[in-house]
Formats: sequence, structure tokens, C-alpha cells
Amino acid sequence: MGHHFQVSIQQECTTLPNFRKFNWLSAYGEGWALYSESLGKELGMYQDPYQYLGMLDGEMHRAIRLVVDTGIHSKHWTREQAIQYSLANEARSKDVIIPEIERYMARPGQALSYKIGQLKILELRHKAKTAMGAKFYIKKFHKKVLESGVMHLVLLEKKINLWIAESKQ
Repeated sequence: MGHHFQVSIQQECTTLPNFRKFNWLSAYGEGWALYSESLGKELGMYQDPYQYLGMLDGEMHRAIRLVVDTGIHSKHWTREQAIQYSLANEARSKDVIIPEIERYMARPGQALSYKIGQLKILELRHKAKTAMGAKFYIKKFHKKVLESGVMHLVLLEKKINLWIAESKQ
């Protein structure tokens, strides 16, 4: 639902120039992916507690990535410290953890950008729902977020603010 849906809409949009159809910004794209992953419970997708536990495990993994990303780039952790932190705090093997640690070493703030994007989309959803009341429709919100393709979060916020203002007229 996350990347597949978002990227398909972006690439099929006939009004976007090619450089926008194939552009990528982690805060938006990965933020949308995390946001859409978080919709499972709301949509009633979990048939048993184990499926929900799997989602919570994913959330724990992402929380650990935030600590590791910050540890490496702000606290000057070594590669080994980051690996040991991950091994001590999540149920993933060293073979899975090491490539992730190395990715975060090479791309500072990547894990942070994912979460910032998700939180911004959640914030904008709450803002729109509060401001629009009964006029708020979740499908329209999702359409507004996705219809123009990847963009900086400040532009997404302006777009949603405009949509809110237009709904009051």
C-alpha cells in the first residue's frame, strides 16, 4: 500500500513533468510508507493479535533505527556500538542488522527523515480533520497528499492548508 500506491500514482500522473514523476524525497516517500503502514489497525486488517504484534515489532525496529542513526551521527558511536545496540534491543539477526547499520552510516538522517515524514502526514491529517469537521473525508485527504507526487514537506503542508481553507468557503 505504501510505496506501490504512492509511486504508481506519481508515475501515472499526466500533469507532472518527468523529472517530478521519477523524483524521490525520503521524508515524503518514506513518510507516506510509514503512515500507510500505520493504518492497518484503523482499517481492521489484523485478523489476530500476532499480526498486530508483527506491526508493533516493525515500529520497535524503526524506533531502534532512530536511536542508531542519532547515535552514529550525533553521539559518534562506532559501527560496532551501533550493531551491539541493535542486537541487544531487537529480535533481528546480525546478518540483517549489519547492512542496515552500514546504510545509516553512509546516509545520515535517513531513518530520521522517515519518521519526520510520517509524523508530518499524521499532523496534517489531524489538522485537516479538526478544521474541516464533518467535511473531512479520509479518502480526499489521501488523494491530496498523493496527487502531486513527491514534494518537500513544507510544500505538502501549504497544499493541505490551502485545501482546508478552500473547504471553508
